[in-house]
Amino acid sequence: MKGHKHLTIVIKLGSSSIVHEKTHEPLLSILSLIVETAVALIKDGHRVVIVSSGAIAVGLRRMGVEKRPKHLPRIQALAAVGQCRLMSLWESLFAHLRQPVAQILLTRNDIADRTQYRNAQNTFTELFNMGVIPIVNENDTLAVSEIRQIEKFGDNDTLSAITAAMVQADYLFLMTDVDCLYDKNPRTHPDAQAIEVVEDVSSLEADVSSAGSSLGTGGMSTKIVAARLATSAGVTTVITRSSNPGNIVNIINYVQSQKAAELPSDVPSNQATPAENTPLSSSISSLHVDALPTPPLHTRFIPDPFPIRDRSFWLLHGLAAHGTLYIDHGAHRALASKAGLLPAGIVDVEGHFAQQEAVRLVVVERNPPIPQEKVNKTNVATVSSAGNEDRVDGGGVPVDVVVAPVEVGRALVNYSAAEIMRIKGMKSTEIGAVLGYADSEYVALRENVSLTKREKSRPVTPSANSSSAAQAN
Repeated sequence: MKGHKHLTIVIKLGSSSIVHEKTHEPLLSILSLIVETAVALIKDGHRVVIVSSGAIAVGLRRMGVEKRPKHLPRIQALAAVGQCRLMSLWESLFAHLRQPVAQILLTRNDIADRTQYRNAQNTFTELFNMGVIPIVNENDTLAVSEIRQIEKFGDNDTLSAITAAMVQADYLFLMTDVDCLYDKNPRTHPDAQAIEVVEDVSSLEADVSSAGSSLGTGGMSTKIVAARLATSAGVTTVITRSSNPGNIVNIINYVQSQKAAELPSDVPSNQATPAENTPLSSSISSLHVDALPTPPLHTRFIPDPFPIRDRSFWLLHGLAAHGTLYIDHGAHRALASKAGLLPAGIVDVEGHFAQQEAVRLVVVERNPPIPQEKVNKTNVATVSSAGNEDRVDGGGVPVDVVVAPVEVGRALVNYSAAEIMRIKGMKSTEIGAVLGYADSEYVALRENVSLTKREKSRPVTPSANSSSAAQAN
């Protein structure tokens, strides 16, 4: 391992990988193999994070409840019961190999607050330095229905992707009950083809109908969302079978040896960039591509070569958007050139939000100006991107038509929705006269704006409702 960068590896386990779907008894054989794999990686000098579901399922068994209830307070109570027993199980298994572990419970609010986000990053760093394996889970006991949109991640697949971005992981393994993604359901279509490598998530055509277990809140579709989030942060993301955790080491060995074999012959392996040469075995850098071992069956999502990291990722995916600003192409070009967002570039406002809250940025096309005398104030309408409803502004003048709206980023705003509605389209010098004050000439400072670089390939942070609608896995 000398001369090679150590890897940071996040392993996500769903409830079906931790407990039996019917009896809710822990799957000790799988858990023991996960523990052995994680400890082997630690001994090789790597850093490991486990994102573990299963608290509610373990609580079901402890309290003798057969089915997951629908009443939210009851689910939270079962999560509280199961969380300590689940952590006790992990502690017991790792103790046999003298490996210390730590519990980290996260909520959406922990991620949304920048200070708490950085504190979580610092905690991970110190745990890594101490040789401890963090075991992460969402704090289900605090996620109540009234704040579900803000607080809930929706599923631990999303949580694992945000965690991987937070620790700047090299790999995220989404362990499930199938080997990989298929273009069709392999259970009903014998001719289904495995999808082994995905270079562009937006163009992926895969079967996501697998229902999985009745214990979790995710599904194959949420794993694809997680892969979008993680790859945008530069994390290689892998879907593989949880019943054979040894695949983790074999897949990493294959991918790292493949990267090493593709290096130019005049570049020494120990001088390659960290992302290109981090093999688990120092001897594999001399392999040729045609001599690489056959890897275990899996689906691998290629990371973005120009990843969104740290604050930019936090702005895009750590915050819940409270509204939308519709901007014109000129404003978008200015933002891409590192300028701030001026009121002149804002076309419309949607939602109710306060200062320093996050909003979506959506690019729209402006209509040619219509002479006021030709405007029929009772029969002029345009299209809204939100619900395709007919809308006019307060003076009866048509709002600009939203043509193929594209979300291009997120921003923390300096003014509330009502204030921006009053100053949209104006020059910055007019803000004081309209509002009576001018906190800033910019609606959003450039440092508080994060743009998606490739609109077709970039994910939109999933809401709790969209995630919970997916089938369990």
